[in-house]
Amino acid sequence: MNKLNDILALIDGYIGGSQWFVFLLLGTGLFFTIYLKFPQFRYLKYSLKIVRGKFDKEGDEGDTSHFQALTTALSGTVGTGNIAGVALAIHLGGPAALFWMLVTAAVGMTTKFVEVTLSHKYREKASDGSIAGGPMYYMKNRLNMKWLAGIFAVATILSSFGTGSLPQINSISNSMFETFGVNHMLTGGILAVLLGLVIIGGIKRIAKVTSTLVPAMAAIYFIGAMAVILYNYENIIPSLTAIVGQVFTGSAAVGGFLGGSIAFAFNRGVNRGLFSNEAGQGSAPIAHAAARAHEPVSEGLVALLEPFIDTIIICTLTGLVLLSSGVWNEKLPNQFQDVDLIVLADNYSEDNETDKQTLYEYLAGDKEINALNGKLNVVDGIILNQPTILHARSVAEDVKVLLNKKPYTGEVEIKNGKPVKRQGLTFTGKSLLHSAPLTTVAFTRSWFGIYGKYIVSIGLLLFAFSTAISWSYYGGRAVTYLVGVKGVMWYRLVYVLMFFFASFADTTIVWTLSGITIALMTIPNLFGILALSKEMKSEVKLFWKEYANRFPDEKVPKG
Repeated sequence: MNKLNDILALIDGYIGGSQWFVFLLLGTGLFFTIYLKFPQFRYLKYSLKIVRGKFDKEGDEGDTSHFQALTTALSGTVGTGNIAGVALAIHLGGPAALFWMLVTAAVGMTTKFVEVTLSHKYREKASDGSIAGGPMYYMKNRLNMKWLAGIFAVATILSSFGTGSLPQINSISNSMFETFGVNHMLTGGILAVLLGLVIIGGIKRIAKVTSTLVPAMAAIYFIGAMAVILYNYENIIPSLTAIVGQVFTGSAAVGGFLGGSIAFAFNRGVNRGLFSNEAGQGSAPIAHAAARAHEPVSEGLVALLEPFIDTIIICTLTGLVLLSSGVWNEKLPNQFQDVDLIVLADNYSEDNETDKQTLYEYLAGDKEINALNGKLNVVDGIILNQPTILHARSVAEDVKVLLNKKPYTGEVEIKNGKPVKRQGLTFTGKSLLHSAPLTTVAFTRSWFGIYGKYIVSIGLLLFAFSTAISWSYYGGRAVTYLVGVKGVMWYRLVYVLMFFFASFADTTIVWTLSGITIALMTIPNLFGILALSKEMKSEVKLFWKEYANRFPDEKVPKG
């Protein structure tokens, strides 16, 4: 399993985790922001009017309303990225990573506006009478690049697992186990059955479910997050200062956090920002293509709201919860995951500045340290002559070795710093946390106390489950493009089965896989919308011309 994760991490390092991918993503959003004269700010109030039906016309063709398309797309983006993804970004890059998530969202509002507009314009009607759309259709019908459309469609199917299915149920099952002690397989089995019952009904049933789920889950999460932030009110200003102040300095070591460089905060913040709001990935256009609208730009304006709601509002709330509560740099009791565990050959002390700097450079990939190859001698759960053990990018404390949850006595073989797996053998102790478990602990630091973790569990359950629902539709539309509607039922069956198996897979591998599949969708989509930049500008001008004619009493932008 560790070898597989290493291979996936290597691949991710060359695409989704690389600097060029980050610059391509932000550069595209920045280009359209300037080229279209900052539409995310100038057009925001019109987006709110259109989502309420102001621009609708009798006879508009589509399967869903503007609001249903928005909530379906939001349910696909508001998920583990908002709870686990923010925690992972701050865990890796420090408070400044949240700043780059917000920057990604701001320019992502324009990117989503563009990709949804173009995809809606070139949508088609499938053989079963439903509306089929997405970037693959403008690639085929406008760019005449069927090969690129094919690549995007295949990547969408892969990403439906890497983004929509695997990490969602993985985070749900981990949270349910941590909070309620529910077995991972039981959680996966029950939700897999529910998922199958919803997605079998297609976009109309999906839209009906998500339009109810999204407002409810947003309200629950908002109340819980504000309870934590206000309870720790004295840390609000220092948290905001850290988010902005460390952007150009990097994050210094504090508590169990060994430090984060400027580059790492930038890369992880943008990467997690994309995972959260999916701007540029080309997923949301598939949902919006089904909306009833005669003017593509009107649906693009509805989509402009998504990164604002998803990242600027919800992710900021999560970030402030993590920072104000102080849990992000605090070592907490937990069971160690093998992929986050490294047994070093020597001893390093956090009290020694030289040792701390060495560990920081090692975790940043700038320095090599010898990992242990040998055996650990354990007596009654205690490691004799214990070398330094790193877990979750921190120096582990109070380490104990258990066999079937009881103190272990014997030897543990270590190869390249990793324990050779033995059934029932686990390491426990204190270390930093990341992903959903970190956010879960943060929500207990409020007036709700220990009951705060239930808000995260319920919120994560609703967020992640709704994301899995929407992504099944995205993957299904990609299958429709490639082989027709006859292949959709087989896809849904595989999707539900994989959803179940991912409930007990390793978290780190799931997150690494998701980074790869995101890039495989995003790169063709960004290439496509950049190629159609002039057409996009013309569409915007035509829209405002019609808007001015229909509503002469309103002052409208000039395009």
